[in-house]
Amino acid sequence: MASYLIRRLALASLTLLLITFVVYALIRNMPGTPLTADPAMMDPSKQISPEEIDRLNRLYGLDKPWHVAYFSWLKNVVQLDFGRSISQNNAPVAELIRERVPATMLLSVSSLVLTYLLSIPLGLWSTVKSGTRTERTVSTVLYMLYSLPSFVAALFLQILLAVKLQWLPLYGMSSDNFETLSTVGKTWDVFLHALMPIICFTYGSLAYYSRFIRANMQEVVRQDYIRTARAKGVSPGVVVWRHAFRNTLIPLVTLIGLTLPSLLSGAVILEQIFTWPGMGRLYFEAIGRRDYDTIMGLTLMFSVLTLLGQLLADLLYAVVDPRVTYD
Repeated sequence: MASYLIRRLALASLTLLLITFVVYALIRNMPGTPLTADPAMMDPSKQISPEEIDRLNRLYGLDKPWHVAYFSWLKNVVQLDFGRSISQNNAPVAELIRERVPATMLLSVSSLVLTYLLSIPLGLWSTVKSGTRTERTVSTVLYMLYSLPSFVAALFLQILLAVKLQWLPLYGMSSDNFETLSTVGKTWDVFLHALMPIICFTYGSLAYYSRFIRANMQEVVRQDYIRTARAKGVSPGVVVWRHAFRNTLIPLVTLIGLTLPSLLSGAVILEQIFTWPGMGRLYFEAIGRRDYDTIMGLTLMFSVLTLLGQLLADLLYAVVDPRVTYD
């Protein structure tokens, strides 16, 4: 196991180095710089003189070739210095990310828990009721939900629930009078603001996971040992849950491991629509403002989470299937 982990970590380090190198090359070759990408620069009265731009370029290291600047950035990262955001009043990138994590975790964790709590029973129920009219209706509805883009659903929900019915807030994470509310009032206010984003985060995953579980279960229930269990008089519930479902855990574990990056990455479009102060919106803003250090800090974090998720999925194989070993 130790040698396997060492090999995987070494490969992950090389992969991480390549990802950050390519991304840094791409963003440094995009048109504009952090000093010229600000829309306020379109106002002639707010334009910076060429001399001042040259001074700021030297101050922030923007005058260096991109490959030289990359290794300077990499050296700082090794020392746990992720740089500063030029577009956010020179704030530390690590602090900006730390401020956005709770908002994104609120949506992603809630969505992930709801997805698994609903999709596993729904997938097992679809297997037991396979071929019935009710099951076909539910499967059709799930397929339609999976085909509906989340940003389209977000706009429909805003029009229906926020504009017409006025049941939920239109956007944001809290109301204007949030600070004057009690603890229970603050919790309820955040819940109301988060409800529509959570629905949009969840329904697509729910449709995919439930259909995924059903497809794997349909393959397993045709195996000989399932027919033997049924012939011995084992109840259908025990056959599905104890015998069939356990053998579908390996592909499900793969999905669980790969969901790790989504816990912090957020969703750029949804967070923009709902003006949700999460990681996806921070990434979008950083790209628009050519905020190199913020882009690279987020890219590094997402890449590390992706590689850790893949490693976690591989390690969980041995947990759910004793036949798999890394010794």
